[in-house]
Amino acid sequence: MADRDFQDGRPAPAPGLLAGQAGRAVSVFGLVVVWWAAAYIAASPQLLPGPIPVVAFAWNGLCDGTLPWNIAITLARVVAAFTVAMVAGGVLGYMAGRSPRVDALLDPWAVVALNLPVLVVVVLVYIWVGLNDTAAVLAVAIAKAPTVFVTIREGARAMDRDFEELGTVFRIPRGRRLRHIEWPQLVPFIAAAARSGLSITWKIVLVVELLGRPNGIGFILNLYFQNFDVAGILAYGLTFAAIMLVIETAFLQPWERRVNAWRRHA
Repeated sequence: MADRDFQDGRPAPAPGLLAGQAGRAVSVFGLVVVWWAAAYIAASPQLLPGPIPVVAFAWNGLCDGTLPWNIAITLARVVAAFTVAMVAGGVLGYMAGRSPRVDALLDPWAVVALNLPVLVVVVLVYIWVGLNDTAAVLAVAIAKAPTVFVTIREGARAMDRDFEELGTVFRIPRGRRLRHIEWPQLVPFIAAAARSGLSITWKIVLVVELLGRPNGIGFILNLYFQNFDVAGILAYGLTFAAIMLVIETAFLQPWERRVNAWRRHA
């Protein structure tokens, strides 16, 4: 049949999804073309090198091991800080959304944390904890957790009270109620917090590395900035951005789509 929804036992790709992937590929190609044209008409190749010199620089860094080593260090810090921020912000946000007393207690802290400049947080944590990886991860988690807190709090507030009353009437145990009633309603908010959180977390990690770590992408970018090496800055920056784009496209976006589809059919 020509219009089968399944092929070889697997769901056929949605036309909208395929169109979106094609559009993303065309957009990336267009970006490369614009970059090449801008480099061609630039006053100096040192100010804006083209794609070929940047790719050659990245390849040399890949061959001598410096590029994957520093990327791995930065990714480890991103994962650690992202996990801490999601867990801490998620738990506190859930508690605040479910309890007006807890919300009244935590809301002023959240407002202050949301409006405190990231640079201030990073500098203070480095002063208090020291110039080490613990301080780097802690500073990023503190800077990111408030936005997770706000997102999850809104999700907890938006939960259907009728389901809560149903669980109370039938005396469903707390664990089962959390797993089968509250969790499905919170998952879309957790997915939104994760997607936005990852993009912000890795950018803050670069700032933290630039200010106080002897390795990582942020440290390398600062080193190349001091030497006015634009090719090195673009090679490391775009490589790491491409990795995060792959993570976003291959993992986070499909996960969020599955979560939303599962919730609609739950």
